[in-house]
Amino acid sequence: MEKEVIIEVNHLTKDYGYGRGVFDVSIKVHKGECYGYLGPNGAGKSTTIRHIMGFAKPQIGEVKIFNQNTFGNTENLLGEVGYLPGEPAIPAGLDGWGFLHMMEEMRGPADKKWVDHLLELFKFNPGVSIKSMSLGEKRKLAVIAAFMNDPEVLVLDEPTSGLDPVMQKVFVKFILDEKKRGKTILLSSHIFSEVDATCDTISIIKDGKHVSTFNAKELKKEQKRTFELQFANKEHFDKFINEKNKFEIVNSSIETLTCFVSFPPNKYNEFFETLDNVKVTKFQEKPFTLQDYFMSFYKEEREFGGLKGVAGNTKEGLNNGK
Repeated sequence: MEKEVIIEVNHLTKDYGYGRGVFDVSIKVHKGECYGYLGPNGAGKSTTIRHIMGFAKPQIGEVKIFNQNTFGNTENLLGEVGYLPGEPAIPAGLDGWGFLHMMEEMRGPADKKWVDHLLELFKFNPGVSIKSMSLGEKRKLAVIAAFMNDPEVLVLDEPTSGLDPVMQKVFVKFILDEKKRGKTILLSSHIFSEVDATCDTISIIKDGKHVSTFNAKELKKEQKRTFELQFANKEHFDKFINEKNKFEIVNSSIETLTCFVSFPPNKYNEFFETLDNVKVTKFQEKPFTLQDYFMSFYKEEREFGGLKGVAGNTKEGLNNGK
């Protein structure tokens, strides 16, 4: 039996003109699921989330949480949904405790033991004035505010932005623990490793449109073979690239004369026959990753603006597109 749908977006469209906005977006987040929303900055992730939280009214379609339309019900949702915005607006005139107390007044009282647990987990001192906090400290404060009421539903927009690598790992482990506790989570991010480690279902958004929605476990069972190749010179590089009608070129770089090529098992022999006609200086099989799959939707573009690779690798495969 299918689990209860907690967050539902049906054919959401909000057109700001000049190709900006979201177009015919649909999402279903089931109870106890972590749903990943993956795309570069400006793809439409935050626009979708603003509608999910009821901050904006759809031009077309509907958005519901707990089977209630979100627009016009934001005040009621704040007590039931933990929301972490991509760019939190935190009043500079307060200290951390003052901000947390303000959020309590909006969302209802928080359990002191749970708040203490969050403060210890994220190594945060709320007695410091917000004005003197670093970007990372402000992000920790926003994370604690989102989780302090121990809500059943979490809507997280770029949750680790501004956190250092150690705290990013702490946050990922925390999300996995929350998922084990049965929380329903929508996590928007441009960080492959974050989405790959936490999410059950993933949607890729490009230019305001969903280009793929898939089960994360099924992707990890992907049967394609993926190889990294480096060629002796441009002539051999170009010759192989021109065989792209036979194989999927996941991404490539003329500067380094390298490419990643992917193909199903039935093309294994054909692949090696093609290599007989070119000179290769590097040949290495790679596991098929979420990053590779994502890149297949952006391989014809040149800049990625803001995407980060698995394990923090911001170089591999990112010099060739957005």
